[in-house]
Amino acid sequence: MHTPVLVAEIVRFLNTNRDGMYVDCTLGAGGHSLALLEACAGCRIIGLDVDPEALSIAKERLSVYERSGRIKILRESYVNLSSILRSEGIKEVDGILADLGVSSMHLDNPSRGFSFKEEGPLDMRMDPSSEKTAYDVVNAYSERDLARIISEYGQERFARRIAREIVRSRPINTTKDLVDAISRAIPFSEKRKRKRHFATKTFQAIRIEVNNELENIKKFLVQAEDALKLGGRVAVISFHSLEDRIVKNHFRNSKKLKVVTKKPVTPTEREIQINPRSRSAKLRVAERI
Repeated sequence: MHTPVLVAEIVRFLNTNRDGMYVDCTLGAGGHSLALLEACAGCRIIGLDVDPEALSIAKERLSVYERSGRIKILRESYVNLSSILRSEGIKEVDGILADLGVSSMHLDNPSRGFSFKEEGPLDMRMDPSSEKTAYDVVNAYSERDLARIISEYGQERFARRIAREIVRSRPINTTKDLVDAISRAIPFSEKRKRKRHFATKTFQAIRIEVNNELENIKKFLVQAEDALKLGGRVAVISFHSLEDRIVKNHFRNSKKLKVVTKKPVTPTEREIQINPRSRSAKLRVAERI
C-alpha cells in the first residue's frame, strides 16, 4: 500500500469548512482523502485518478464513504479539472489537492516500467490507456531531443553522453537495457560518488516526458484557482525541483491567489524515518482571494 506524505499537514491546511466540497486530483490509494473525510465530518470529495489499479484500491478502501455519497471516484485526469466540475454541476469548491509524486504502486511494480531496480517493460505511463510509452521515447527520439530531455527534466550533467549511448544501443527493450546503457555512459568515478542510483535522473526525465507532467501541472494550476471559492485553498505536493518551481511561481504571480505557505512545508524527521520516500516532498498552499 502506498504511504501518503504530509497527511496531517494537508488536513490542517485544507480543512477550512467541515461541510465543504473538495477535490483530490491525485486520489491514488485514497490516503489523503480518507484523512480529510475522517477529519471533517460533513465534507464531500471528488476523487480523480487515471490509474485503474490505484482506483480499484481506493474504491475498496473508501467504499463506506462512497456508498454514503461523501466521495465520488472518477477515472479522470486533473488536467481536465474544469470540465469535470462542470459535468458534476459544481461551480466552486473549498479545497483542491494534488500530490505530484509517483506512488509506491508504480515504483514497486516492475511491469509498470517506472523503476530501475527490477527488469520490466519500458512503459512509465501513469495512464495505461495513453499512447506514448517510455519505449517510444527511448527508441524513436533523436539523440538531440533525448539529450535535451535528460538535461532539462533530469538535470543530468552527462545527458549528451547518455543520449549518445542510448541511440548507439537501440533497440532498447527493457528497463535493464536502459540502465545498462546509462551505466556505460557515466564514468565509474561519477557513479561511485553519487548518493542516488546513477539511473535516477534519466528515468525521471523520461517519465516526465512520457506523461507530459510539467505542462499538465501548468494547465491544472490555472483551472484550480478558477475553481476555488473565496477563501478556498489549493495544496500541491511536489517531489522535483522543476515541479516545485512551477507551483511556487504560479502561486506567487497569480492575481487570484494569496500564498499561505511562505516557505514549502516539508516532512518531519519522524515521517522521513517511517517513509524514506517522503524526504524530497514539498507542500505549497495558496488561498483564493
